[in-house]
Amino acid sequence: MHTLSWIIERLLVKPTEGSNPDVVITADWRCNGTETTGTGDGEKSYSGTCYGSCSFSPPSGEFTPYPDLTQEQVLNWCYENGVDQAAIEANVTQQIENQIDPPIVTLPLPWVPVVVAPIETVTDAPAA
Repeated sequence: MHTLSWIIERLLVKPTEGSNPDVVITADWRCNGTETTGTGDGEKSYSGTCYGSCSFSPPSGEFTPYPDLTQEQVLNWCYENGVDQAAIEANVTQQIENQIDPPIVTLPLPWVPVVVAPIETVTDAPAA
């Protein structure tokens, strides 16, 4: 099962906008996904990511002071301003699926002979 997480990596802030101090004008976001398959020595990890930026209009109405902002609040602003959460999560999920079950693979050329290197036998070395 894929694990998806969203984070805000950076906020660009205008020191003053109207009467409001420290107004967020852009948020840089990232959606990360991971999946681990198998167990023990057969365990494999896969990951995918998608990132972008979202800009915001100057605030009108309710204003949240910068120190009171939460990551969830800023992510919701991103979703409300054009970041398609479902499409981004589908993209990250597809990146992981393509690693697990590649849709395109590279095979050796059929007309080039496969060269197998001889296996060396190691014997016990004499004690020094």
